Amino acid sequence: MILKVNDLAFCYKSHEAFKNINFSIHPGEITVILGPNGVGKTTLLKCLNSILTPQKGTVMVSDQNIKEMTVKQIARQISYVGQRIDSSRITAFDAILMGRHPHIRFKTSDSDLKKVDAIIKKLNLSHLCLKYLDQMSGGELQKVAIARALVQQTGILLLDEPTSSLDLKNQIHILELIKNIVIEHHISAVMTMHDLNAALRYADKYLLLKDKIIYGAGLIKDISSKTVQDVYGVNVDIVYYKGFPIVVPIGNEKAA
Repeated sequence: MILKVNDLAFCYKSHEAFKNINFSIHPGEITVILGPNGVGKTTLLKCLNSILTPQKGTVMVSDQNIKEMTVKQIARQISYVGQRIDSSRITAFDAILMGRHPHIRFKTSDSDLKKVDAIIKKLNLSHLCLKYLDQMSGGELQKVAIARALVQQTGILLLDEPTSSLDLKNQIHILELIKNIVIEHHISAVMTMHDLNAALRYADKYLLLKDKIIYGAGLIKDISSKTVQDVYGVNVDIVYYKGFPIVVPIGNEKAA
């Protein structure tokens, strides 16, 4: 176990976002947080690395309470890619190099530069190296942000809608890359997603949020059409194609 959440609750002033949240993640797994708009997926993700401070409960990272960790200690354990990506006047290379900051003691080393170069090649970003962030499309910014998170080399990746600005080809490329890195380096990833079918194809476990609580959780292979229907309010079937579950909306027809 690398991260454990116990009885987490968060409120925006008088508005309760969620309560009684309990789950854990393990190395080598991708967990996806699902649910309708406004249910608290992004808020929960931000509580996992202390961007937001929950009013109740604990987040334990490698048996240490995240409240007792410094910003730098958290950054060595957890990397985060948000939905909103800063498009400042720096190059893609420098933005990705910033991911090494938690590990740099005095100055950037040759090892740091090699790691940046390696992840740039993995994500096919060589053509963007010297391009400024404020000149990039949303999809290009998304890939640079993911590269920065990966070069941070943490045990936990938090990704808020990591494919939201990407076309189909790049969605597949990024999700397969995340999956391979999680497996190869035996780390964990937690993602929020709206695309149910992409989530079911690439994740190992799911959390479904509804009415401020975890309505359903478990292995992807065990997710049921009834649970999806209850959470999203849409009649669906779950069918399998080449071993992967696919959510098929069936309108007003009765789900099988």
